[in-house]
Amino acid sequence: MKTVTLGTTGITSPKNALGCLPLQRDSKEDAVALIRRAYDAGFTFYDTARVYSDSEEKVGEALHALRKNVTIATKTMSTTVEGFWKDLQTSLEKLQTDYIDIYQFHNPAFCPKPGDGSGLYEAMLEAKAQGKIRHIGITNHRLNVAREAIESGLYETLQFPFCYLATEKDLELVDMCKKKNMGFIAMKALSGGLITNAAAAYAFLNQYDNVLPIWGIQRMSELEEFIGFQKNPPAMSGDIEALVQKDRKELSGSFCRGCGYCMPCPQGIEINNCARMSLMLRRAPSASWLSEAWQKKMKLIEKCTHCNKCASHCPYGLDTPNLLAENYADYKEVVAGRRAV
Repeated sequence: MKTVTLGTTGITSPKNALGCLPLQRDSKEDAVALIRRAYDAGFTFYDTARVYSDSEEKVGEALHALRKNVTIATKTMSTTVEGFWKDLQTSLEKLQTDYIDIYQFHNPAFCPKPGDGSGLYEAMLEAKAQGKIRHIGITNHRLNVAREAIESGLYETLQFPFCYLATEKDLELVDMCKKKNMGFIAMKALSGGLITNAAAAYAFLNQYDNVLPIWGIQRMSELEEFIGFQKNPPAMSGDIEALVQKDRKELSGSFCRGCGYCMPCPQGIEINNCARMSLMLRRAPSASWLSEAWQKKMKLIEKCTHCNKCASHCPYGLDTPNLLAENYADYKEVVAGRRAV
């Protein structure tokens, strides 16, 4: 089984790690069972966050008796020192641990640094001095913030979206991290559900020896597929290479990645799914997206006031209101039977 060492942290993990955001949609019993199955299969790295509702609690329940054998990474979105300490204490309690291996700033709009006036990086250093965290990391969706974090030398890990839809600029970040001996954790390795071939996703990331993918897995059947790749890793050749090239052509350009940083919408629109509905209809079984419940959700787009709050928070600079309108127009034609899926 291939392993990855995350730069100067010295943390080594099998090239299969568990991204625990989807577990907030599972029952506690199912989530704990999935985490423990992952552990039994060799997974040692688990990534969660304070804002993932009860994900930390589920991770803590599953792993507290195995704490010395695993690496736990979590995150804070707080922009104040007071909030930082509150989040950290809550995470420690929910995770049932007295330390966090990698504590990360969660998609900040800027790169926290000593002396910047926010006090956030100083709080990180104090938490490390107290033994409550062991390594300092940052996650982001913005190329400029990610690049600044790498160049600063202040962070031991960067978590950034990385999959076979990556641009040349994304690839540059991976290379920069390798040269700086900084750990690279790949989130959105399945592009928020747009990549539907797990073997292709795995094969692409398996080419990069400094990249640790955290797979957002919700169901046991999905987990078993990735466990199977450990013994029989798919390679970037033949049919898989052709599929990757096809997806790159289809999904290049301005499409919603489903990161959710545009949420919440003042009008109640579920933007992170509605703004990419056309793609979801054609890349996954369409029946569930055409249900009465989803028709009601899509109809909420009619209430969009073009306040542009969503666009202002989009790390990819998308014209989100326009994307919503385009997806809604397409959706109505599919529902009416005037356009195929």
